[in-house]
Amino acid sequence: MIFITFEGIDGSGKTTISKMLKDSLDQKGYKVLLTREPGGEPMAERIRNIILDSDVAPTPWTETLLYVAARKQHLDTVIVPALREGTIVICDRFMDSTSAYQGYGRNIGITDVDEVQNIVLGVTKPDLTIFFDITPKEAQLRLMNRKRAADRLEKEDIKFHESVYDGYQILISENTDRIKVIDARKNVNEVFQQVEFIVENILNEGLMKEDD
Repeated sequence: MIFITFEGIDGSGKTTISKMLKDSLDQKGYKVLLTREPGGEPMAERIRNIILDSDVAPTPWTETLLYVAARKQHLDTVIVPALREGTIVICDRFMDSTSAYQGYGRNIGITDVDEVQNIVLGVTKPDLTIFFDITPKEAQLRLMNRKRAADRLEKEDIKFHESVYDGYQILISENTDRIKVIDARKNVNEVFQQVEFIVENILNEGLMKEDD
């Protein structure tokens, strides 16, 4: 089936919309799996706890490799089996997050990070990626209003989040066929309508190809 990923800086609202999209597709009769990264399965969730723990300070490459390790576990045990069963997989973050946050935000280099990811992840890549576009300053204001405590990456200063945003812009420019941009500054319902329109189009295209 189709593999959809949601991307954006922290506070962009993608997690809320991912749940709305799953509910909508469920109601339409599709078989849907909603998962997240880092995490999505027991071992990967343990790695997530290490990565986002505010009391640890991994080096940029250590942080990167932890993300990739969690992703590989998640991919092999959850995502690939679901896709083989004909399930629509919606993943809150995937490989582009590591390219933007670690490759660009941590100044390792997107090319080097992607080279590692390509070796480890193989051919399984998203069919569609939706980027939730919002300025870092607006996203920071949203994060301040959250009830839960911020994790280690959310606590990074505005310059880091601006750098991550710039990294995403590079990825978008290099992957225009796969990455679609929506305006995440609008209210929840308007954001969801944008996402639903894009997803319905790609699902309809898939059905047309099957008919051919």
